[in-house]
Amino acid sequence: MAARSIASLTVSFGLVAIPVKLYTATEAKGGISFNFLHKACGSRVRQQYFCARENIPIAREDMVKGYEFAKDQYVMFTPDELKALEETGTHSADITEFIPISAIDPVYFDKAYYLAPDKGGAKPYALLAKALRESERCAIGHWAARGKSYIVMIRPVEDGLVMQQLLYASEVRAISEIDIPRTDVKPAELKLAQQLIDAQSNSTFDPSQYKDDVAERVEAAVQQKVEGQEIAVAEEPEGGAQIIDLMEALRASLEKRGGGGRATAPAATSKAAKATRKPAKKAEAPEEAAPKRKAAKRAK
Repeated sequence: MAARSIASLTVSFGLVAIPVKLYTATEAKGGISFNFLHKACGSRVRQQYFCARENIPIAREDMVKGYEFAKDQYVMFTPDELKALEETGTHSADITEFIPISAIDPVYFDKAYYLAPDKGGAKPYALLAKALRESERCAIGHWAARGKSYIVMIRPVEDGLVMQQLLYASEVRAISEIDIPRTDVKPAELKLAQQLIDAQSNSTFDPSQYKDDVAERVEAAVQQKVEGQEIAVAEEPEGGAQIIDLMEALRASLEKRGGGGRATAPAATSKAAKATRKPAKKAEAPEEAAPKRKAAKRAK
């Protein structure tokens, strides 16, 4: 079935205006949805709001939104007041700058939309797509919709343009807030890790090779329940901290991938390992050991 446009807007930069149609690029499949039921009879339960002070049920028409500016202190807003604060939709994405695509950290990426040329927009659409593709840049701009203002990035793909909503700086935590200890990496470990990366590297990403195993298990379990079958619940194995030798884990991973980890280990490491290992003593046969013990006693 052909995709359906969800909106029309104009992409503008300088004096150039490109009429485009907007299509959702992703589909939210949050798995199977479950409902809360009364355990005794299996009927649906309803959510009820209660007043925290008076402990009485409150109907939706008696509720308003409020902002807590201090502990248990609120200022209330009516629906009309909140509506007046919303951004007015402009039906346009206004480009403000062009930057290298690699300059944007993917952590800022939010919802994505496909753009297709609308009536009269085929030529400027193709021009913008080709110019962005050859310059390896993307366009950054503003888009107002659904009462909100968004930062958007328009980037070229093989067959057209994608408009990606971006998060604001205040919506992204800095990694410096996380405690990451500084740890030295040995050259031998780094070399094996790079070999493992090379062994598992591909030039393209094929998302079709990844499956949502959890969703498939849930769907199968639901079907079993519908058919009246019981579901056997396997006991989870006891978890415990595993002490892993990093070098051995890297070598084993390479051998499993057919990368020959042991053969390609740095020579310096092999020499050091040989130097620390002492040759094992040859075990003596019982008939040879007995005369030697007797001779030792006579010497005493």
